[in-house]
Amino acid sequence: MQLNNNKILITGGGTGIGLGLAERFLQEGNDVIIIGRRNETLEAAKAKHPQLIIHACDIENESGRIDLFHWIQEQHPDTNVLINNAGIQNWMDVSDIDFYERAKQELAINIEAPLHLISLFLKAETLTTIMNVSSGLSYVPLAKVPVYSATKSFIRSFTTSIQKTLGNTIEVIEIIPPALNTDLGGVGLHDSYPPVSEFITSIFEQLKEGKNKLTFGMSDMMAKASSTDLENVFNRMNP
Repeated sequence: MQLNNNKILITGGGTGIGLGLAERFLQEGNDVIIIGRRNETLEAAKAKHPQLIIHACDIENESGRIDLFHWIQEQHPDTNVLINNAGIQNWMDVSDIDFYERAKQELAINIEAPLHLISLFLKAETLTTIMNVSSGLSYVPLAKVPVYSATKSFIRSFTTSIQKTLGNTIEVIEIIPPALNTDLGGVGLHDSYPPVSEFITSIFEQLKEGKNKLTFGMSDMMAKASSTDLENVFNRMNP
């Protein structure tokens, strides 16, 4: 991937990995658009980085995704990189009374949104690169986040397929983070994990090497593990 002179759209770009990517891409000499549901979060990011272009929208809904595509086409038609980063993680059990409703939201944001946005943005003649954020949990699920883990397995499989089918026309890159110190799933749940900054430094080194599957720490180990190793990790993670 060419790391400068792009115009990049990052979903869920106001915090966590999305903001980390936005900051680094700005440093590399790109124009960066971040979107999210909460305008106050986007405004806070722009206060730190005035070069950011921000746009509040809700990609959980089909209409929100279509509106976003039309806005990009009208206001930023030179956008050439789509980063599907937005995601939610619900800690829940299949027996919970609200399990299905919460699961539907995860499916909409974690699966339907990136698939729909990819379908829309492939209509744009400027698109050169798609980056999808999966997870180390795509290799080994955490039983306390069953739907989230399954959605990330879906994204990993889907990304591998479109790397093959779009390979001659669009570059497709999978970003595979492990647990990091973000508020994904709830404030404080991941405070003991590595900082986003270390992860971002590592994946940009891999981008410069031309890699299209970007791992770090635990996700790197799981990407290289045998089936027996993965089973052992599952048992440790889910005692």
